[in-house]
Amino acid sequence: MTPKKSSTDEEPIPHLGDSLARLEPDLNNPTRLGIVSSLKNRDRAEFKLLRDSLGVSDSVLSRHISALEKTEMVEVKKGYVGKRPRTWVSITGEGAKRLEAHVRALRELAGG
Repeated sequence: MTPKKSSTDEEPIPHLGDSLARLEPDLNNPTRLGIVSSLKNRDRAEFKLLRDSLGVSDSVLSRHISALEKTEMVEVKKGYVGKRPRTWVSITGEGAKRLEAHVRALRELAGG
């Protein structure tokens, strides 16, 4: 007895190479993706807020923010609140576009 083929066995597999090519290499790291995703709907976020929401150490967050800043996906501003130093991070226009394209490519790969 031959096994019954389901309709999905005969459907062509979509070509995913285009979607893979559109993935943003700078956002393939989960922490970097988390940083820009956290910033997409706000003007800026304080370093401490990002650190706590992502659950990473200061050094890990700092390293990833620096990498994203070099690619011009985020912008960093330093200042003071009272006498305490603060660091604020915001997503750039270019960063927002690249995040949107990355998410769109991920959705295509996931079949949605």
